[in-house]
Amino acid sequence: MAHVEGNQNSSEGATKGWRQGMMALLGELKAKLVEVMLKLKKLGEEDPRRVIHSLKVGLAITLVSTFYYLDPLYHSFGSSAMWAVFTVIVVSEFSVGATLGKGLNRGLATLVAGAMGLGSYYLASSTGDIVQPIILGAVVFLLVAGVTYIRFFPQMKARYDYGLLVFILTFCLVSVSGNREDKIIDIAKKRVTSILIGGLISVLVCIFVYPIWAGDDLHNLISKNIEKLGNFLEGFGDEYFIEGGECNKSFLQGYKTVLHSKHAEENLANFARLEPGHGNFLFRHPWKQYLKIGSLSRQCAYRIDVLNGFLNSAKTPSQIKSKLQEPCIKMSTETGKALKELAVAINKMVPPSVAEQHMTKSKIAAMNLLTTLKIGLFEGTNLVEAIPVVTVASLLVDVVYCTDKLAESINELSSLAKFKNKDCKVAPQHLTSPKKKEAQQPFDCDNSGCNYVIEINQAATNLSQIENPQLLSS
Repeated sequence: MAHVEGNQNSSEGATKGWRQGMMALLGELKAKLVEVMLKLKKLGEEDPRRVIHSLKVGLAITLVSTFYYLDPLYHSFGSSAMWAVFTVIVVSEFSVGATLGKGLNRGLATLVAGAMGLGSYYLASSTGDIVQPIILGAVVFLLVAGVTYIRFFPQMKARYDYGLLVFILTFCLVSVSGNREDKIIDIAKKRVTSILIGGLISVLVCIFVYPIWAGDDLHNLISKNIEKLGNFLEGFGDEYFIEGGECNKSFLQGYKTVLHSKHAEENLANFARLEPGHGNFLFRHPWKQYLKIGSLSRQCAYRIDVLNGFLNSAKTPSQIKSKLQEPCIKMSTETGKALKELAVAINKMVPPSVAEQHMTKSKIAAMNLLTTLKIGLFEGTNLVEAIPVVTVASLLVDVVYCTDKLAESINELSSLAKFKNKDCKVAPQHLTSPKKKEAQQPFDCDNSGCNYVIEINQAATNLSQIENPQLLSS
């Protein structure tokens, strides 16, 4: 009896352990499922257009699948109808420009490669059964090798790489398979037609069903990047020169995404050029100017990255910092405000007139800094301790100079794209340089309780001469 009871207890313990193991496994699976669902939800919340794009691709695949569902269409194309499905899968991209780019690449490559494949087949077949494989192999080798080599050109790689790959694939399929197929023309015609139909369906769905424009993304990206630079500069002056408590410094790190935005900007610009006019972006919108603005923004971001390094470096004595505190904070704050106003001007597509006021103030602060340094401010001071603060001042002046060039480039964009004010007046076609506008009247500076009358055109000239930070310490 005791032996039987022991077996029962052992069996019950094993069953209980098995149940606990299963419950633990189900709990882990449930936790994993919840985690995946939360990630999917977050992905959609970050950019709801991702959900729209997924539905659009599903719609395009469903439409093109009618080649198989409907007997008349299937009898017309046969198994070649699958090429239409393949085309929709590979051509459908997130934005209209990217879809048009792939669609045009695939369509043109298919047509050209199909024609050349047929031509090479008939050229080889006219030489006889013995020589035909040799000539066909030589043509395939030379053409594929040449097109593959062309892919190494940076311009071809950026815009036409997919088209070149499709060219190689289609040419080989037509020319090589033609050696064993009797109805090569009929097969080529069906494949080319199905590919073109698949590409057309994908492009139409992309354009007419909740279109996502690469031009809009480029426009918003440039605007946000400039705003991030302004956020840093607005907070840098107080953060470096004024000792304070701990606070949220995340805004000081936003500029770092600007440093690596070149590739994204170039891709978006290439796609935007292919898009039809839409909204405020008319045909032949100056997308190249956005690349110029993006390049100047990165130049400014590189200088800001160096400034950020001084926030975590060895502390300079406050009595040394205080000698340059006022003009440096003024430069940093006003330049940050100017950058944010430039970002708003791009975002709203209005002339950046408000930013010019802040640029004027930052230039005056830079000239006051130069005047301060020329009077021997650090005599009797340990120059080694003064080097960091002088370097920061030099970098801030350089940022002012870089921001001035950025403002000129945005003014040029305003003119080319015909930005309008709220009163619907179009921006002037012929730009008046900000330097000339500023020179029309003097500005009063009340720094240190003194009034200075400064010609801004001269200030701008001097600023352009101090692009090298070493000149500040001379």
